[in-house]
Amino acid sequence: MTRPVILVADDHPIFREALKIAVARAAPGALILEAGRLGEAAEATRRAERLDLVLLDLRMPGAEGFSGVALLHAERPETPILVISSADQPDAAAGARAYGAIGFVSKSADLGTIEGAIRRALAGERAPEPAAGPDPEVADMAARIARLTPAELKVLVGVLAGRLNKQIAYDLGLSEATVKGHMTVIMRKMNVQNRTQAVLAARALDLALAG
Repeated sequence: MTRPVILVADDHPIFREALKIAVARAAPGALILEAGRLGEAAEATRRAERLDLVLLDLRMPGAEGFSGVALLHAERPETPILVISSADQPDAAAGARAYGAIGFVSKSADLGTIEGAIRRALAGERAPEPAAGPDPEVADMAARIARLTPAELKVLVGVLAGRLNKQIAYDLGLSEATVKGHMTVIMRKMNVQNRTQAVLAARALDLALAG
């Protein structure tokens, strides 16, 4: 029987160890990949020949709000993402699902609860839908952002961080013209008219959430 491959993406080494224990209990013999930054997680997601599950913290270096979920989902849409985060906003779980996660578990949950969530995720089960769904306009914009490619999401995250085009280009190893081209596509996909509106639209969806 092929052992599952699971990515544990969290910037706190101690919590990563706790998650690895939960994984070992839920899926004995699983191959565990680790990442402490969003960039590392995206690279691991992109390079892995097989990836059965991603355990993702929202509060990772390089991430803005739900952008980590959106980015990893764009890199590997067939791989389930289970968010395990300390975000305490009431709509955090719904927001994570809007960007591609199959479930959300609070970091305050005990190890048994996290273990159970991992086991269900590996079995292909999705967490129940929240009782109150997201605002239709918010859900529509979330769907638009979810259609961005990994490169476009990275550019959008740079914009949200207040980076200039030339700074984003340097960060991503792109030309400034390429970044401008990505911004044109981003604004079209998000149905906004300029860079400022794109930032406001994303922040309205908690893409700049510190969670």
